[in-house]
Amino acid sequence: MVFNIKDNENRRVKTEFPRSIEKWEHVWIPMSDGAKLAATIWIPEDAHDNPVPALLEYLPYRKNDFTAIRDSARHPYFAGHGYASIRLDIRGTGDSDGVLLDEYLKQEQDDCLEVLDWIEKQPWSTGAVGMFGKSWGGFNSLQVAARQHPALKTIITLCSTDDRYADDVHYRGGNIMGQDMLWWASTMFAYNARPQDPAVVGAGWKENWLERLNTPPFVEAWLSHQRRDDYWKHGSVCEDYSDVGIPVFVVSGWQDGYTDAVFRMLENLPNAKGLIGPWAHEFPEVATPEPAIGFLQECLRWWDQWLKGIDTGIKDEPQLISWIQESELPEVTYDERPGKWVADQNWPSSTVTYQSLWPSEGKLVQHVSDEKKMMVTGMQEHGYYAGVFCPFGQPGDLPADQRLENGKSVVFESEPLEETIELLGKPVFHADVSSDQENAILAVRLCDKAPTGESTLISWGMLNLTHRDSHEHPEPLEPGKRYNIEIGMDVLGQQIPAGHRLEVSVAPTYWPQAWPSPKLVSLLLYSGAGTHIDLPVRTPQKVDASWQEHFDRPEISDVMEKEILREEERTRDLIHDTVNDVWTLYDYSDEGERRLPDNNMEYGSINKNTYTIKGNDPLSAHVTCEWDLKVGRGEWQTRLKTYSEMTSDATTFYLTNTITAFENEEEIFNKTWKKEIPRDHV
Repeated sequence: MVFNIKDNENRRVKTEFPRSIEKWEHVWIPMSDGAKLAATIWIPEDAHDNPVPALLEYLPYRKNDFTAIRDSARHPYFAGHGYASIRLDIRGTGDSDGVLLDEYLKQEQDDCLEVLDWIEKQPWSTGAVGMFGKSWGGFNSLQVAARQHPALKTIITLCSTDDRYADDVHYRGGNIMGQDMLWWASTMFAYNARPQDPAVVGAGWKENWLERLNTPPFVEAWLSHQRRDDYWKHGSVCEDYSDVGIPVFVVSGWQDGYTDAVFRMLENLPNAKGLIGPWAHEFPEVATPEPAIGFLQECLRWWDQWLKGIDTGIKDEPQLISWIQESELPEVTYDERPGKWVADQNWPSSTVTYQSLWPSEGKLVQHVSDEKKMMVTGMQEHGYYAGVFCPFGQPGDLPADQRLENGKSVVFESEPLEETIELLGKPVFHADVSSDQENAILAVRLCDKAPTGESTLISWGMLNLTHRDSHEHPEPLEPGKRYNIEIGMDVLGQQIPAGHRLEVSVAPTYWPQAWPSPKLVSLLLYSGAGTHIDLPVRTPQKVDASWQEHFDRPEISDVMEKEILREEERTRDLIHDTVNDVWTLYDYSDEGERRLPDNNMEYGSINKNTYTIKGNDPLSAHVTCEWDLKVGRGEWQTRLKTYSEMTSDATTFYLTNTITAFENEEEIFNKTWKKEIPRDHV
């Protein structure tokens, strides 16, 4: 992950604000058990005489180096408009005490409640607090909101989810996410092992570093819970939406991996508004593809409304504002996605109705057809051109032309559309299906096919068919028995022009998005009333035109200086060894190296991931993830090298995780974890 701010001439850099500010570094917030959490606070200079509300961003990604650049773009901005903006390192990360043993632990929430107590008592605080964050910070904003601390009045959650099992980087549709489960675990394996800064915490940094280096790899716990059990219910606010009673601003982008959650939270949280743009997994004022928006101004409208009691009008605006993307030919990177802003007063919206298409003999038709059996077999390499689950805006993240996939699946194609349509919401695929195995996957792709033949992936979904009735209580399939199943696909906001066709493609494989079934699978799909796709068609509104100039030009505060020591580089190479029929995707991301003149910290990382499979051999699936990461200053330099590997046979998953640590290039630690975990209906 690259925590950076890209240059853009369309973005206004603000250096003057309504209130003069100061930056308090290395603020220690005490916990009741004696631990201390490390914070940086940007605050108006006169806050002791004129107290202000507080904003809290609570992350494990190191405020003094790895996120320092991005933090400098928005925290001073909020402070300059009358807030104490706090960036806090979670226990066990950055300069905070302790070790971090997993994502979203109760300890993380409990600590945050104590931080809220601390904020309330500060002489510069009005006692009103808002939380915000992207990804991890979006998750814990929701989770802490559910704990109902009286000081927490509102949150802004970006690129996050209400359901940790169904909608994160671990499982999807009951399938293990082959591309992301190990990659994200390997990321945190390396990130967790970064040391405290001796210049800040003193001599105790080394003892703490050795404790952090001994942190077990998260993937062992994640893979040990293959069902939606209590492990995943913890931290999933969907278990009881009524726990989150405060106003929630839910934000995401069509390229983000967490967009589905926006719609669920709008439907279920009592006081939520949503915003979806064309963006990847990033803040909308700096995100790609364009158009970026003046999101910090929108945040201020939200904060002023709910923390200062100023009527900014935002609470009376429509519940969902979203960007309907125009049709584009497939590209693995977009700098811009043309389209238009639309607003829906409520969600579900009266402007959206579902229309159905029925697959039959290679066609998508507008009426129920006679029942016919359609054989669905897949190739193990089907899915290599799907792009990454959660794009961060790096080059090459997006799906390639789906003609590269269509020969490896069964495709149904509509007639050319007679008129342009707009889709907004969640497509749902219904299938009357049987399998020749007890364990099987069904993956579905929805594509926009241009008159010239190019096929652009616009939505997809998949289901482990043993989870057809429950993610908590999976049951094996009875070979040959027919089941009627439902697959919710990715939400979308997409125009399909007249003359284009829609494609629906189905397969029992989708590597590396899904870990393969233990045996080769053949499915029978039965055409007729039980097999169809429901499409959310939005009727354009005259009022849509009034929303095109709704957002201001993006603004950020003056970003801190950086010295580039090594440039970033990204490559994704797919190699097919035709002699042995082995396919390997090499995903290489050199995130560069930089030095911050502000504190002389130097940091950088290189990430290499490989995803391998052999044709007709699902048990050949093999993932490795490697990190080479450094952080230091002057004569104090640390480096971490990690190696993570995942394989399986028909009954068992095999994990290997190794970490090696260096201080000034001298090896001071090496440890390997190995674990075998039984397959549980996957």
